[in-house]
Amino acid sequence: MSGTSHHEATERASMTDYVATDAPPAAGAHLVDDFTPSLLDIGEHSLCPGCGEPIAMRAILEAIEAVGAVSRAIGVIGIGCYTAFSNNLDIEVLQALHGRAPSLATGVKRAKPDTLVLTVQGDGDMVNEGLQEVLHTAARGENVTCFMLDNGVFGETGGHMTATTALGQRTKNTLDGRDAAQHGFPIRLSTLIADLDGAAYVARGAVNNAGNVARTKKMIRRALETQEAGLGFSFVETPDAPDYLTSTLAPVHAPGVLKDVRA
Repeated sequence: MSGTSHHEATERASMTDYVATDAPPAAGAHLVDDFTPSLLDIGEHSLCPGCGEPIAMRAILEAIEAVGAVSRAIGVIGIGCYTAFSNNLDIEVLQALHGRAPSLATGVKRAKPDTLVLTVQGDGDMVNEGLQEVLHTAARGENVTCFMLDNGVFGETGGHMTATTALGQRTKNTLDGRDAAQHGFPIRLSTLIADLDGAAYVARGAVNNAGNVARTKKMIRRALETQEAGLGFSFVETPDAPDYLTSTLAPVHAPGVLKDVRA
């Protein structure tokens, strides 16, 4: 019996995986696997480096698969940077007017109650352009799921202030930071929705690190499961920005589950 320990054997085996760098490789690099989600036709995008929207979109698509609703899913897409994904999603997609996605989703769900209906909107689209749409949809307890990709600015049109921009946050039209006296206070949409009786599940996640991504994936799936159970309106907000902006938004829009009627 060899005197080599299991640890030593494993270490020696792993050493053979290293590629020498003192000479050109014997074989060229190759793609190990294509990790593009199966419901996303093209993984490439033109969004800003560090943007978390692709991560959030991936999590939504994976959750649709996880709840077994691929053939029944209908996405209603708002107006923003994320709209570019609408041509690449391998589910049924409807394009809404600016801010009106929750109302369009309401019509779809009432006409086809067996479908899984979800909206994807940014903070500018949902809170500035369509605040009454999402609030009334939640207040009626419509059995749809709305996702808000919150980066605190109108990203597609240059990066100016939205209704969720935090106090002190610099944008294209708040160069010295958002000031309450001049610009008003930020709207905490998740908090507003959680107080409505028609809302069954409300959560605010983040996608700026692996731990937050894992927690946000659970929130997204829980929201879709809430709809599948017919319990009413469900909502997940995700600040989709680099760490420096997440640290600015987090004190105002704190992550966590705000309401879960199934808990």
